[in-house]
Formats: sequence, C-alpha cells, structure tokens
Amino acid sequence: MKTKGIEQARADVAAKPDRVRGSGAQTVYLSLRQSILDLALEPGSSLDEVSLSEQFKMSRTPIREALVRLVAEGLAKTLPNRNTVVATIDFAQLPVYFEALTLMYRVTTRAAAVHHMPEHLVAIRQYEAAYARAVGERDVLTMIQANRDFHVAIAEAGGNIYFTGLFQRLLDEGRRILRLYYRTFDDRLPKQYVEEHTHLVEAIEAGDAGRADTLATEHAAQIVRQIQSYIDRDTVSKIDL
Repeated sequence: MKTKGIEQARADVAAKPDRVRGSGAQTVYLSLRQSILDLALEPGSSLDEVSLSEQFKMSRTPIREALVRLVAEGLAKTLPNRNTVVATIDFAQLPVYFEALTLMYRVTTRAAAVHHMPEHLVAIRQYEAAYARAVGERDVLTMIQANRDFHVAIAEAGGNIYFTGLFQRLLDEGRRILRLYYRTFDDRLPKQYVEEHTHLVEAIEAGDAGRADTLATEHAAQIVRQIQSYIDRDTVSKIDL
C-alpha cells in the first residue's frame, strides 16, 4: 500500500530546510490526511499542535494551517476546548447517509447521460483509467481519490452545480467509509467492481439515461451491502469509531 507516514514526512521536511513558503503546511496536511483516510490515525485521535510541531520540526503556524484544512474537509474536528481531534464516524447516521449517496449516484449519472459534452467524457475516462490502475496496484489512497474524482466528473457532466456540490460533499464525507469498504476485500478489489465504472461510462456515452440510472442504483447498492455486512461483523469493533 502506498502510504506516507508521519515519520517519513518529518524526515523529508528535515532534509529540506529551505522549503518554499506554504509547503510546510501542505506537507503536514497531506501526511495527516493520508493517515486519517487510511485509518492509521483512528477516529478521535488527538491532533495536538505542540506534539505535531515537534514531530514535523516546524513552527505551530503551518501545523495550524494544516489542521484548519482538515477540519474544513470534515476529517478533523475542533472541540469546545479548542483542541483538535480526528473526526469520528457516526455509524448511527449511515442509513441516512447511504440514502442521500444513492440518490446522488442516480441523479448525477442520469443527468450526465442526457447533458454530457465530448470534453466531459475525456475527463471521466481519465479518472476511470486512474481508478483501474490504482486497483491493480492496490494503491488504496489513490483508489479513494480517483473514485471521488470519477463521480464528481460525472456530476459535472450533468450540468447541475447544486447536484455537483452536494455529491462532492457526500463523497468527501464518505472517504473513510470507502476505506472500510476496500478493507473488506483486503484491498484486492474484484474486477467486477472496476467494470461497473466502465459500464457507467458506456451508458453515459450512449445517452441512455434509463440504463445509467439502473447501473448507478446497482453500483450504490453493492457498496451499501458490503459496508453494512462489514459493520455487522466483529472486525469493525477493533476500531474506535
């Protein structure tokens, strides 16, 4: 799995003392973001500015900037006492989340089939290919990002900025859920799930809104089933969510 831990990021920073202004915050942000998405930093873990400043050998300013970005993405949360922690995963709200996610899969894919332009298909296919490569390499973090970009590109092809904004928010909020989903396969995603993306693209390109809707519904349903099955097993109890 191609992840970059905090220790490696710290070594990189120490080796480059003359980094460009702002790059320190970016380094911290990317390292912490990867650790959060991969669940190496578990939900509820403290993100203490002083400790992180010592770990990354930086002042607290870039640390604070990185934490602000993580909070804005919903990956971290600032508590009333002003401490920052990794955001928890509210499993009680998952049925509501899945309902909204499934709806957005359907409406954005259907709209893309009706309203897409040739340039939209170029972008969609690029992300489809990036996702397939990541699956082949078992590069989970790239899978998560490419999947998100793929579906956002489909939403953009649909031409409704409100649908796109809402779907983007749902996909971003669900990245750790998607990580759990990949974990159910030991990060060896079956080829059939990669092919589902291909079928979605084909339906969009053909302008077949009905088929696009059906495929999107099935695509969402299998994700929901797999995650719910995982939650019902004892494995999820090993993570403090």
